[in-house]
Amino acid sequence: MTRNLLEPEPTLLPAELDSPARTALDDGEDPRAVAARNPATSLAWARLAREALDAGDAVAAYAFARTGYHRGLDALRKAGWRGAGPVPASHVPNQGFLLSVHALAEAAAAIGEEEEHARCLALLDDSDPQAREVLGLS
Repeated sequence: MTRNLLEPEPTLLPAELDSPARTALDDGEDPRAVAARNPATSLAWARLAREALDAGDAVAAYAFARTGYHRGLDALRKAGWRGAGPVPASHVPNQGFLLSVHALAEAAAAIGEEEEHARCLALLDDSDPQAREVLGLS
């Protein structure tokens, strides 16, 4: 596969940002406790958003997902991202951000924010056209 030389390099978030939260969540720890201990990582916020969506609380889901989205943007910028370019879903530390973006899209749709819904789905697809497949999303 050839790479478009005009496109920025893929942005890969550091594993040390993601691993403590991912390990705690994989061990079954409450996402609220994980988010409180690791507020800069998007993964716990994405899990909280997913739980809220599954419980039918779109407003809480929106708040959790927006937090994960903004914390992810902070981390991406720190890693050199300039608002465009690939954020591969195959890179595990990127997944919390991408899951937050997807949850934000769903929550936005649930509260009638159609422009936000479309913008978030476009960001997800622009970040990685295979993100939905890699993350098992619809």
